[in-house]
Amino acid sequence: MKIDYNNLYIHFVFTVIHRQPLIKENNRERIEKYITGIVNNNDSHLYSIYANPEHVHFLASRSPKLSDEKFATIIAESSEKFINDNKLIKEFKWQESASAFSVSKSHVDKVCKYILNQPEHHRKVSFQEEVDEFIKFYQKTLKNK
Repeated sequence: MKIDYNNLYIHFVFTVIHRQPLIKENNRERIEKYITGIVNNNDSHLYSIYANPEHVHFLASRSPKLSDEKFATIIAESSEKFINDNKLIKEFKWQESASAFSVSKSHVDKVCKYILNQPEHHRKVSFQEEVDEFIKFYQKTLKNK
């Protein structure tokens, strides 16, 4: 059945291949703006984004025409090409898989603040610790493959 409208908020996390800290501060905003454009050009809405050196968080609501997987693939492939074509990072690649977590409407502001507060957050918590926290929090709905 066709879905004409949805009201779904998804917190995506993309990770640089081998978790290498390749995204430098001087390229961060350019990468964030490019990803924002990809989201907007796919009839979707971006609420917040932050590109850390080895991973990117963003909260979006996607078009009902796209699955989470298709949406993430479009963003990953397009941003990877942009980064490489513009030589922002030599031989840049995302990991083959990403994470996507549902967010209730009542938590959108909280998640936006969390994403925008990434520099402060990662002064206290490593990326691995963050991943472990997400898995622990969502473990009731995550399934091992």
